[in-house]
Amino acid sequence: MQTSLQESFRNTFAGQEAETILRKCVHCGFCNATCPTYQLLGDEADGPRGRIYQIKEMLEGAPVSQLTRQHLDRCLLCRACETTCPSGVNYSRLYEIAGEFQQQAARPVLDRLRRWLVQAVLPYPPRVRLMVKLATVVKAFLPDRLHRQLPEIQHAQQWPDQNHPRKVILHEGCIQSVVEPNINVATAKVLDSVGISIIRTAPVACCGALHQHLSSLQQARTMARANIDQWWPHITAGAEAIVSNASGCGMMLQDYPQLLKDDVDYAEKARIVADRSHDIVQLIQHETIHLNINSDEKVVFQSPCSLQHGLQLSGEVERLLLNAGINLVTPEDSHLCCGQAGSYSLLQSAISEQLLDNKLKALSRSNPDYILTANIGCLLHMKASTTIAVMHWIEYIEGKLESVVTEGK
Repeated sequence: MQTSLQESFRNTFAGQEAETILRKCVHCGFCNATCPTYQLLGDEADGPRGRIYQIKEMLEGAPVSQLTRQHLDRCLLCRACETTCPSGVNYSRLYEIAGEFQQQAARPVLDRLRRWLVQAVLPYPPRVRLMVKLATVVKAFLPDRLHRQLPEIQHAQQWPDQNHPRKVILHEGCIQSVVEPNINVATAKVLDSVGISIIRTAPVACCGALHQHLSSLQQARTMARANIDQWWPHITAGAEAIVSNASGCGMMLQDYPQLLKDDVDYAEKARIVADRSHDIVQLIQHETIHLNINSDEKVVFQSPCSLQHGLQLSGEVERLLLNAGINLVTPEDSHLCCGQAGSYSLLQSAISEQLLDNKLKALSRSNPDYILTANIGCLLHMKASTTIAVMHWIEYIEGKLESVVTEGK
């Protein structure tokens, strides 16, 4: 793709990076074939190729119109286009650069308020807990969509006593640690069963993904630095890995080197953190875990975009489940997004609901007993709109593990 970026921007590091990315695009359109919003809306401007053109025009000096912003805001950042692209176009990084660039143009007041609220509440566990409790009081008066989306705070189970030579740090997650804390407890129990102890750090902090998705990169950097400071003493003391059981968070940890590349105090630490960051499936896929499997139970796995496209771990959880003897059904269109995508379900609710409906129809077609997933956002999004049991796959594994332990006592 030929470019003519504004000279003042082209001479910056971000400008040079954007130009390199843009020039890789060969207009083939393969990306549109796997883009959820293009498949849903059928508009070239709502697919990766069209958005790349709009970003190019913006970086070349064209004004940021409300229509351009609408098409860019509709992007889920699912990265399916990156998996599909034969030319290796780093679309998500180009989108991030464009996000910073378009911050110069003011958004409508209501739009700014909604985005501010998301960033002011959701990344902070105490505020999430307070919000859920307050919303529960007025739940009966909420619109149907918000009524369904309001999660219940799960009663936290007891963590196992652990004292193994092998130790890993667990990133517990901002929203997950409040509303679905037993995902972390299940992770600890499964790791305990294979001789690995978890190091818990406090206070629980957000990985920074919500701020990054909304182009608030300075705040995302602040959160990344805070996490690195919290983990660093344990890393230097010998913790072998930083484990995430929310693939969206895990993907963000892999972005820390890019996010902090210009920070002389944190760039190298960010690289080490990213190198040691692993999704839970990567840590246990080669371990021997003894399970008591009910072959009559049928499960289907919803592979989050952050797992299959962001972390490039497509098929890994499914392989682990199949090797464990679990009756796993493969859904149709497994590459398509469920529509949650961080704050997307709040800010682009109409499109999000349509994508969710399509996803649940595909997952439900085989009449499974359970829908398993690997990301807290997807879990809450689906759980609010189906009667089928939805849980994290590590909780399902832990449930089978627990039955073996109980029988052995």
